[in-house]
Amino acid sequence: FRRASAQGSGALREAAPAIGAALVDGSREASPRPLLFGMDAATPAPSFTPLRRTVRAAFIGLGRIYDLNKLAYVDNDDVEVVALVDPSGERREQRRGDWPNAQTFASIEELAASDLDVDAVEVLLPIVLHEEGTIACLENGWHVNLQKPFANDVASAQRITDSARRASRQLRVMENYLFYEPLRKLKEVVDSGDLGAITSYHLKMVASGRGGWEVPGDTYERQFAQSELGRGILLFDDGWHKLSTAMWLFGPVREVRAWVGSTQVLPDVEVDAPTSVVWEHESGVRGVWDLSLAIDMHLRSDYYTNDERWEVTGRRGFARVNRCTGRGIQQPSLEVYLDGEMRSWHALDDDWASSFRDSGRHWLSWLRHGEGPLLWGPEEAMDVLRFALGAYESSAHGGVGISPKTLT
Repeated sequence: FRRASAQGSGALREAAPAIGAALVDGSREASPRPLLFGMDAATPAPSFTPLRRTVRAAFIGLGRIYDLNKLAYVDNDDVEVVALVDPSGERREQRRGDWPNAQTFASIEELAASDLDVDAVEVLLPIVLHEEGTIACLENGWHVNLQKPFANDVASAQRITDSARRASRQLRVMENYLFYEPLRKLKEVVDSGDLGAITSYHLKMVASGRGGWEVPGDTYERQFAQSELGRGILLFDDGWHKLSTAMWLFGPVREVRAWVGSTQVLPDVEVDAPTSVVWEHESGVRGVWDLSLAIDMHLRSDYYTNDERWEVTGRRGFARVNRCTGRGIQQPSLEVYLDGEMRSWHALDDDWASSFRDSGRHWLSWLRHGEGPLLWGPEEAMDVLRFALGAYESSAHGGVGISPKTLT
């Protein structure tokens, strides 16, 4: 991606056929409640000085996920989109209609060589290119909003983090689920104490094979190639969201155990389900995530066909979010059972795309005004990565308990 010419590195040349497609993969204000896990709301990164002016931004990668990330930039006085970068000329021309005044480039090098004034970039690259692409952006002096997952391993994530520190630039690993209004309301209920002491946390996800939006075939090819590296499309890529929300709600994880399964969906292609993950937070709260694949099930969705549910149980009652990406259960997006009564929220913004819009707006406002928490900075994202890798490590050893903090 950094070099569209034949002189590019071997890894990039190997990835080039896949770059042309979308990524599989995020409320305007930060949560007013103190986070159990995250940056101090009053303390931006020490090396960061808010811009106090309109942010000049560029998109690096114009695939499928761009359609969601761009929503934060539309009609937003905090930002001006000045550049679009993608090796596909067809895609550059297509996306240019969104930003008629933006310049277009085939590579990060071309953008850097143009001497165009850029403050920050939205990096929407395949995971295998996160390290090289992100470091290149940081070294060019641009703040980076990086699509999750952070990286495939801790060493790679650490090199990206070190680069941000050397460059004195802000690195954010985007997590749109923390801006999904039903989940934000769930956190509000949990933090209020109304449920009493929390006794358990349960996640359920069913990935289906029918319905949803059109996803280019080479997007899935790239994801299946990731699976061959031991980083599955469900547990690692999509699962990043679920593990992030767990840490956002209940803090750092003391131990994780997992049993990662496999289901063949095409000749020589397997998906990482059924999978079960259980863990204990340092707060003592225990979580369970049940991940299933229903390849022949049709699911109504404007996006990916995932049926997702969250449930938090306390000594006095429970609260549950009934959906997110898809629209499987046509019930209120949030329900709370307390003291023998069920309260339902029917008017929350439960469009998954809105979480991308509001996450991006939060980032742009943060750059301009410096108001946190960042959600997530590299340190928090590193802990999410270790949580995911701990699940793989546990499964590889028969489900033994793994402390994510011990992984390097």
